[in-house]
Amino acid sequence: MGYLNLAAAVADLERTGQLRRIDAEIDPRLEAGAIQRRAAAAGGPALLFANVKGARFPMLANLFGTLERTRFLFRDTLRSLEALFALKADPMELLRRPWRYAGVPRVLWNTRPRSVATGPVLAGRCALSDLPQVVSWPKDGGAYVTLPQVYTEDPDRPGFSRSNLGMYRVQISGNDFVPDREAGLHYQIHRGIGPHHAAALRRGEDLRVNVFVGGPPALTLAAIMPLPEGLAELLFAGALGGRRVRMARPDRGLPVLAEADFCIRGRVRPGRNKPEGPFGDHLGYYSLAHPFPVLEVETVLHRPDAVWPFTTVGRPPQEDTVFGAFIHHLVKDLAPTVFPGVREVHAVDAAGVHPLLLAVGSERYVPFAEERQPQELLTNAMALLGSTQTALSKYVLIAAREDDPALSAHDVPGFFRHLLERLDLTRDAHFITRTTMDTLDYSGISLNQGSKAVLAAAGRPKRTLGAQLPALPGLPPGFGGAQVFAPGILVLSGPPHARERDQQDPAMEELCRCLEGAAGLEAFPLVVVADDADFTAANWDNFLWVAFTRSDPATDSYGPGAHAHAKHWVFPTCLVLDARLKTYHAPPLEPDPAVERRVDELAAPGGPLHGLF
Repeated sequence: MGYLNLAAAVADLERTGQLRRIDAEIDPRLEAGAIQRRAAAAGGPALLFANVKGARFPMLANLFGTLERTRFLFRDTLRSLEALFALKADPMELLRRPWRYAGVPRVLWNTRPRSVATGPVLAGRCALSDLPQVVSWPKDGGAYVTLPQVYTEDPDRPGFSRSNLGMYRVQISGNDFVPDREAGLHYQIHRGIGPHHAAALRRGEDLRVNVFVGGPPALTLAAIMPLPEGLAELLFAGALGGRRVRMARPDRGLPVLAEADFCIRGRVRPGRNKPEGPFGDHLGYYSLAHPFPVLEVETVLHRPDAVWPFTTVGRPPQEDTVFGAFIHHLVKDLAPTVFPGVREVHAVDAAGVHPLLLAVGSERYVPFAEERQPQELLTNAMALLGSTQTALSKYVLIAAREDDPALSAHDVPGFFRHLLERLDLTRDAHFITRTTMDTLDYSGISLNQGSKAVLAAAGRPKRTLGAQLPALPGLPPGFGGAQVFAPGILVLSGPPHARERDQQDPAMEELCRCLEGAAGLEAFPLVVVADDADFTAANWDNFLWVAFTRSDPATDSYGPGAHAHAKHWVFPTCLVLDARLKTYHAPPLEPDPAVERRVDELAAPGGPLHGLF
């Protein structure tokens, strides 16, 4: 049986030695986030900060900081839930091995939310300013709820069955929000709250919103689960949590998660937007201030023993990396049922998740062809870009399983080698321009708008990838430091970017002219220009982060002799990717040195954090 509430989970973790209480005063501004990030990086325990500066409530950090602890939290339900997903992938499994699925009926029963008359969360009232004011990074615009569960219902068809529970960030102080009365509600495109808000606007009505914090750990995971539109996250939360989710309705407003630690209740009125941000986000950069809906706060509820769970995000890996790994394990067998022909997908965490998607697909359209080329793979890629959260992907790199049955999208070096050996850049690079993209990605031509690229490879190898630096000609001023990062991949440094948004760079074009005819360059189908070649080529995490978060496919793709033929871009020799920081990019996240020194002192021998990291 899963946990009824967060307090039960905290007690269990403490009993089993997986949680450590910290009695020293901890500042929620920058200090708590710095500690949490270090604990997550070290694979440390969950942390309960009992004495939070300026707040009435304790804080819980690093609850999901390791995959092992996350699996421990859901140990009672994982086997049955995995069985349910296996049945979805292959219903005939029930006939072949029915004894493995004895727990499935109980899982299905638990998906039904349970209406109750009251709940612990209704016991207390407080103000937004009484909550821990978590500021994660120095340039953040104010304090944020970093593990919110934002609950809305469809104004056209209210009720649990079409509700949405999403993790959309909530700014509770700062900027020009009226203290204790307003909060910023930032939600990205392709999110389930969007249709609800659109329906409210069409009807000329307020959108009622409840923001739950804490409660059963299953609710936090459900809020980030990439479920199809129309499938309520509350249903999944019941299945994962091992018990029906208890929802109370204290008035005629939205129902309230009865076992939540906190509930911020309010409404979004039509046409009311204010600047929200900046906020240090999971791509490793700040998302800047932009107008987003204002949540007019009516009341803040809390249970008597409330604990404020939080996380911080930043350049991967972070605690939210574990979320992705856990979810992938649950749904890994479902890809072919959602995307026919797709065998495996990997939204690469080191690249910020949405910027880079690696996929293994099928290439069966013309199996008798003497020279196979990507055909079904392109259908696979368009399907990935057409639905669910994979639609936010910027670069989709896809290869055919038929060429290597052992190929895995999670073996990143092996996948790149396989793809680059087979890529025909006169044919296999496909661009979608001026389309929607991730709200947090600033590489495009405007907020929410940029381009996508599909690189698809099938057939026999076309080249032997280079492993030794080729003899490059004299390069234009500012370019240099060329080095082989991996087979077939060159990295070099370029001069500081000095162009406006949505403009190609003459310096990059001059570089490509210099590279035309360079002996041996054909063995390097991918060339990446960065601000710092040494940093970029230091390891795969650095390479993936720089190459794919700092480039827009349409604006930043170049190549020696590159040209358009019948509206298709042709790269005769190699693809040269401009992955420098641009003048219009958001700044990378950097910690506050004074705060880091303070955390060092707390972690020194005799300090309250000693031995944690």
